[in-house]
Amino acid sequence: MDIVTASLLGEFVKEHGLEALKEDSQFEHFCTYAVVHRSFSGETFNTHDLVVGAGGDTGIDAIAIFVNGTLITDMDQLEELCSLSGQLDVAFVFVQAERSSSFDAMKIGNLGFGVADFFSQDPKLKRNDRVIASAEMAQMLFARSSKFSPGNPVVRMFYLTTGKWVDETDLVNRQEAQCKDLYSTEAFRDVTFESFGAARLQKLYRETRNVVNRDFEFKHNVSVPSSEGVQEAFIGYLPWSQFLRIVADDAGTSVNSTLFFDNVRDWLGETPVNSEIKGTLESPRKARFALMNNGVTIIARAMKRTSDTFHISDYSIVNGCQTSNALFAARESLDDSVSVPIRLIHTQDEEIINDIIRSTNLQTPVTEEQFFGLQEFPKQLEQYFQSAQDPQRKLYFERRDRQYDRLSIEKTRIVTNRDMVKAFASMFLNEPHSATRSYGSLRERVGGQIYAKDSRMEPYLLAALALYKLEFMFRNGKVEPRFKPARFHIIMAVRIIAAGWKMPSMNSNQMEKYCAPVIDQLWTNPDTLITKAVQAIQLVANDNMDRDNIRTEQFTHGVINYLLA
Repeated sequence: MDIVTASLLGEFVKEHGLEALKEDSQFEHFCTYAVVHRSFSGETFNTHDLVVGAGGDTGIDAIAIFVNGTLITDMDQLEELCSLSGQLDVAFVFVQAERSSSFDAMKIGNLGFGVADFFSQDPKLKRNDRVIASAEMAQMLFARSSKFSPGNPVVRMFYLTTGKWVDETDLVNRQEAQCKDLYSTEAFRDVTFESFGAARLQKLYRETRNVVNRDFEFKHNVSVPSSEGVQEAFIGYLPWSQFLRIVADDAGTSVNSTLFFDNVRDWLGETPVNSEIKGTLESPRKARFALMNNGVTIIARAMKRTSDTFHISDYSIVNGCQTSNALFAARESLDDSVSVPIRLIHTQDEEIINDIIRSTNLQTPVTEEQFFGLQEFPKQLEQYFQSAQDPQRKLYFERRDRQYDRLSIEKTRIVTNRDMVKAFASMFLNEPHSATRSYGSLRERVGGQIYAKDSRMEPYLLAALALYKLEFMFRNGKVEPRFKPARFHIIMAVRIIAAGWKMPSMNSNQMEKYCAPVIDQLWTNPDTLITKAVQAIQLVANDNMDRDNIRTEQFTHGVINYLLA
């Protein structure tokens, strides 16, 4: 392995806590992270959820499944997404990673055969549990093929080594043959196979630390008079081709979901309003779109202008998530006869940004609680986490997707917003079954029971810390992987075992005293406490760790009753 790749690998291993793995496994995680980060625009992800390399891996080292731009890591998440979405835009990513300094035609063939077998109704290759779980999710998606849009799924295969790729004819022909065979099944709208050597791998990894930046032509604009805290601002409209540059990911294959973090609402899918937008865009009336839509508000923290060419960096769309996604969903029907109304604001002032978010989103009903839960509380929580002085006792709350990508910190210490909501609901609302089977119902309570305005911060730190320590024990083999379906039941049990059932109200000063001893124990001696919780789960489950047995309200009550007996 060359010195540069080895250095980047070492950096990655340290930041992701993979020192206990052998180098070949470390390299699999490294390549998976680089490829999936390129393909996916959402929050920080864990490569342990994707890497399947081991005996029975069918020649595949990692599998990533994307539905409507969301990375799917378990069946419960997939079931919930399918129930909420009228359309399913599906992509499968397969990775094969070898430390070898050369490319092997046989490896290309093995990956292609393994992928074909993965989708087969009569698989011939022996599968390990992780491959089986991914294949079951694929089967579930194909059972809903009537929802596929804009067509059948796409397949992306990646073969990475530490060598140099030079488009050798035999290797290219082998790749094309694998694609042709899979495409001929007529189950996929597109199939690609890419091989990356050391130089491309290094570039991919470095890109994981870069902020989003775009260049586009904004000819039809009017400058807004300057105001304090705002460097520049423009209103106008963009032709579709230029707006696409702003809203699409680097590959141009999906919407860059990280752009909408500061937007109060997520993409809502096939609502009546969004369906009407889609109908307009697919009709002769599409040229009137700019007259019928309120448009999109973009805030850029860095911006340069040369004549009509604008360069924006570290930007977000704070109003217009529905418009942006509806436009992208109808992209096959669009051309530059479609124009998009734009407000472009260059500012780094957080108070101004918050004012703009609030005013633009109040044009449609959003409660004050929603604003606080989605905007203010996460900021306070982020600051609370950052206030920890001891780096060994510090976690990082990810308020904005991938906000810590460029920092040299242990990535395992990052707590995503989704995991925070799940962990808190499991530990303090006693709903671990909702964390796995009904995340949407938990998100609806943001601003109410979750991220409430007057809540103390300690419960959120305790819940996040318990999950962090449990995941550490999973990675290091101290807790068997078969207990992963019960991870949120385990952290509920941690609280009950360590602090008792009764707890103060969330806004009480007593809550700090309730949480502090457990937080200290999890930092100093987590193994004993978490092992007790795991043993309790095992007894209540009668050693049956099947997800259908574990992830139910009945099982939650069983765990609580056992711990209180």
